[in-house]
Amino acid sequence: MSATDSHDPDDFAWAVPVMRTGYGGRGLVYLVVAGVSLWSLFHGGSAEGTKQVLQKLSSGWGAVVLVAIALGMAAYAIWRVVDAVWDLEAYGSEMKGWVARIGLVVSGLVHLGIGGIAVTTLVARASGDNGTSKLVSTILSAPMGRIALGVIGLIVIGAGGYYLYKGITKAYLKHLQANEVTRRANIVLQAGLVAQGVVIVIMGALIVYAAYSYDPSSAGGLGKVFEWLRGHPFGQFLTGAICVGLLGFAVFCFVNAVYRIVPRASDPDIETLKQSLENDD
Repeated sequence: MSATDSHDPDDFAWAVPVMRTGYGGRGLVYLVVAGVSLWSLFHGGSAEGTKQVLQKLSSGWGAVVLVAIALGMAAYAIWRVVDAVWDLEAYGSEMKGWVARIGLVVSGLVHLGIGGIAVTTLVARASGDNGTSKLVSTILSAPMGRIALGVIGLIVIGAGGYYLYKGITKAYLKHLQANEVTRRANIVLQAGLVAQGVVIVIMGALIVYAAYSYDPSSAGGLGKVFEWLRGHPFGQFLTGAICVGLLGFAVFCFVNAVYRIVPRASDPDIETLKQSLENDD
């Protein structure tokens, strides 16, 4: 179902706080994971994945952070589903629009999974990081599992490519309000999107390799990406650069939490960052 072009922003005003909470929670995840990993690198350790980092926050103030992350991820998942169903960002009902909207739902489910990690860490003090390997192993053992896993990997690569596209072409500018904060943060936002794109492309490539090699342990999340980078020349430097880039992506999320424009739930007269920068040229 899609909203029509003639709309009253008040009809969907309730969705905006959910969106802002979701982006805030998403930013908190990347801030914590990239920040802890970067701190570890500077102190002679190694960067860690999302699950490992969240497991370190199971007591004291860390538990408060986990609660905030869990709530934020739930809000982000709700926002993505609502956005997709009511087409609040005006992707449209043609093939390209439906692909984008399905991608929103998938993104929401992925982030809901991150929220689940936060909850299980709080409640059960979960340990280990073999969840992805178990899932990949299950897929590989199914009929035509290698083909299915390879297709999943290619889809993930495509998602990463989309982040790269948004960062390189600055497609995100049309979704942000124009003001001093967004103008000054623009280069950080762009770098953050590119870093996120690189990470997701590598994740997808590792999934494809897992299908090709029939090795479930080859696939994984951010932790596996860091592990893969460490095995290459200048691996620590590359890992550090990715961590810095993901801090930029955290900034991107926080900026979106405050200044993102939702076309079908915002004043149509708000000047976008894209319009503002074009007027400067």
